[in-house]
Amino acid sequence: MQNVRIAIVGAGLAGLYAAYSLEKKGIKDYVVLEAREILGGRIASTAHSAGKSDKSGVEGFDLGPAWFWPAFQTDMGRLVDELELETFQQFETGDMLLERSANQAPQRTRGYVNSPPSMRIAGGMYSLIDALYGRIDSARVVTGQAVRHLRMSESHIELVSVNASGETFSHFAEHVLLAMPPRLVESQLTFSPALPNELERQWRETDTWMTPHAKYIAVFDRPFWRDHGLSGEARSAVGPMVEIHDASTADGKAAVFGFLGVPADVRSRVSDKELMTACREQFVRLFGSQAATPEAEFIKDWAREAYTATVADQRASGDHPVPALSPSSGVWGQRVTGIGSEWSREFTGYLAGAIDAANRGLTSVLKPRSDTASFNNQT
Repeated sequence: MQNVRIAIVGAGLAGLYAAYSLEKKGIKDYVVLEAREILGGRIASTAHSAGKSDKSGVEGFDLGPAWFWPAFQTDMGRLVDELELETFQQFETGDMLLERSANQAPQRTRGYVNSPPSMRIAGGMYSLIDALYGRIDSARVVTGQAVRHLRMSESHIELVSVNASGETFSHFAEHVLLAMPPRLVESQLTFSPALPNELERQWRETDTWMTPHAKYIAVFDRPFWRDHGLSGEARSAVGPMVEIHDASTADGKAAVFGFLGVPADVRSRVSDKELMTACREQFVRLFGSQAATPEAEFIKDWAREAYTATVADQRASGDHPVPALSPSSGVWGQRVTGIGSEWSREFTGYLAGAIDAANRGLTSVLKPRSDTASFNNQT
C-alpha cells in the first residue's frame, strides 16, 4: 500500500517522461505502475529491454516506432538533446522500388526524401527509454502490476492492481495520469463511480496507434542494396509487406524492415515462421538473392500485445486517431488525465504526441488547488 500525490499508469514514453518532468520540478511524490515486466510500452528494440540484452547479440533495431521530426516536433527534439542522445538521419539516398502486381517485375523509380528529414536515435529508440529511466528514481517504478480498478473517495483515488500471480495491491493518489491508449483504459480498467457514458464511448472508439501493424526486420552483414543505387525503400501491392525502408543503424549494422499489409485477424492464423518465409521471399524479389539469407530476422505483431491492443483493434484503420478527451467535469474531472499519445492535440499517435500530451496533462495537474488539503494529512 502506497500513498502518493500522483500515480502514473503506464511506463512507456509518456509515463516515463511524466516522471522525469516531475523529478525536474522537485516532485518525488509519485509512483509509476506498469503491467509489463519491461518498460517502454510501444517502444521496443531487438535484444534490448530496460538495459538487458538477450543472447542474439543483435541490438538497436526498432520493432516499434523508429522516427521523429525535430524540425517541427520541437518538444521531442529538445528532450532528445537534453538527454544527450545521438541522432542520425534516416537513409533515403537512391531509387525506390514499386511492386504493382505478382505478374510484373518490381519497377525502379526516383526515391522520396522527407523534408524536413526523419531522424532516428543511435542504438534504437529504446535508448530514449533507457535515458529517461536512468534519470528518475527507479524505486518509484513498479513493473508487473496491471491496474484494474480506480475507486474515488473524497480525499484520494485508490488504484487496485494485480500481478501475474493474482495478488492484488492498492496505491492511493490525489491524481492519476493515464499513460495508456484510451481504448485499452476503457477495456481493462473499471471506474467507481462510472465514467460518463459519452466519454467511455469516445475512448472505446479511439483507435490505438500501432495496433494494426506488424513489422518484419532482416539483418545483413552489409547494406548490399545501396551498391545498386537503391535506398532500401519500396512499396508493394503484392505483399506481404506493403511499405519497406532501410533500417540500418548509425554504427553500420545493415537491415531492412517492412510493415505487413496482412490484416491482424488474418495474421493470427499464420505462424511467425510462415510470415518470415514470405517476407524473405519478397525481399529476394525486390533486392535479389543476397536477401535470402539474413544474419538475423525478427517479427513484431503489435496486435498480439495484450497491454497494447484490444479485440477492437484487430480491424483498426491504422490512421492517426482523433485526440481523446480527459474527464472535464463530474467526480473524475481534474482528477484523472490522459497523457498517452492518443490524447495529444498536435501529434496524435506519434512519439512526439506522448511528449505533447504529458506536458499538457502536467500543466493541468500541477496548478495550485486551494480546495485540497495536504493529501498525506488526510490518509
